[in-house]
Amino acid sequence: MANKRDYYEVLGVDRNATEAEIKKAYRKVAIKFHPDKNPGDKEAEENFKEGAEAYEVLHDSQKRQIYDQYGHQGLEGTGFSGFGGFEDIFSSFGDIFEDFFGFNSGGRSRGGGRQGADLRYDMRLEFMDAVFGTETEIELEKMETCPTCDGTMCEPGTSPDVCRQCGGSGQASRSQGFFIVRATCPSCRGQGKTISSPCLNCRGAGQIRVEKKVSLKIPAGVDNGSRLRLTGEGEAGVGGGPPGDLYVFIHVKPHDYFTRENTHVICNVPISFVQAALGDEIKVKTLEGKETLKIPKGVQFGETFRFHGKGIPSLRDGRRGDQVIIVEIKTPTNLSKKQETLLYDFAKLESDKLSSKFRRFIKKHAEKG
Repeated sequence: MANKRDYYEVLGVDRNATEAEIKKAYRKVAIKFHPDKNPGDKEAEENFKEGAEAYEVLHDSQKRQIYDQYGHQGLEGTGFSGFGGFEDIFSSFGDIFEDFFGFNSGGRSRGGGRQGADLRYDMRLEFMDAVFGTETEIELEKMETCPTCDGTMCEPGTSPDVCRQCGGSGQASRSQGFFIVRATCPSCRGQGKTISSPCLNCRGAGQIRVEKKVSLKIPAGVDNGSRLRLTGEGEAGVGGGPPGDLYVFIHVKPHDYFTRENTHVICNVPISFVQAALGDEIKVKTLEGKETLKIPKGVQFGETFRFHGKGIPSLRDGRRGDQVIIVEIKTPTNLSKKQETLLYDFAKLESDKLSSKFRRFIKKHAEKG
C-alpha cells in the first residue's frame, strides 16, 4: 500500500471534508471514470477502482479515523485490501450508484447471483413524435450470457473447482491480535470457486459483448427528460442473477413553429395592423392541420387565444392541453404613395392623440400634398 495515492487527493477534497462533500466528490469521480463510459480504457478502470477505494475508507468514520492517524499501513493492519474488481464495487455500492445515475450498476439478487447492470440510452426525438408517440428501433451494445458456456465461464464439459484458499466460502480469515479478520478471498475474489478450464469463447468471463436491436414504443406526450424503462434489456446477470434494465432518456428536438409548456402548445401568429384594427378570420397551423381563428376588432399586440383540446396529451390520463395563440402585429414596410397618403389622412383624424411635433409633421406633409 506504500505506493498508493492519498485518498483525499484521489477525491479532490480537504482532510476536514464533510460526509456530504466526500459523497459529492466521489460521484464526480465515478461518473467520469465509469467503465460504461470508458470501455477498454485501462487507466480509467484503475481510476474508477481507486476512487471507490478512497470513498470506501473516507465515508466510513472508523476506517477514516484509522487512515487519518496511520495512513495506508494502518488500514492494512485491519485487513482492508480494497476491491478485487468491478463486481465487488457494484455489489458494495449498489444503492449509491442508483443515487448517482438513476439506475443501478449491478446488485446482488436474492438467489445469490448478481443482477446485471442497468444501461442508459440517450435518444433524440422529433417534436411531433414526442407529441403523438411513435414506434422505433434502437441499436446498442450490451453484455449477454455467453452462448457457449451458458454463463458458467468454463469450457463445455468442465466445471469450476472449489477455491483451495477459502474452501468455497469466498472469504479469507487471518488472526490480528485477539481478533479474526475476514476479507474477500484474493484468490477467487469472493466467488468461492476457481476456473481451471475457462471458456474459449468468452475467455472465462461468462459473458460476451453483442450488438442488439431493441424495439421501443414511445408513448404520446413524452417531454425532455422523460425516462422510459425496458425491463430485462440491460446487461446479463452473473451467476444466475437476473438481467438489468434499459433506461431510455428522451431529448426532444425544438420545433420551428411550436413551443411547449407542460401539455399546452404555444405559437406566435403575425397579423397586419389593418387586421388588428378591423378584425379578420385567419387560418392557424395546429398540430393536426389548420383551424380558423376569428380575430376581433381592436386586438392588441400580445393578446392570446386558445384552441381547447388541441395541445399535447398528458402521459397520466391522455387528456390534451390547449393550443395558445399569441398575436403579433406587424408594422408594414415599403409603403406605396397611396398607402402613405391614406395613413396621413388617418393620422389627421387622430391628431388630438398625437404629439405636437407629429401634428406639425402631418400638417407640413398636407401642405406639400
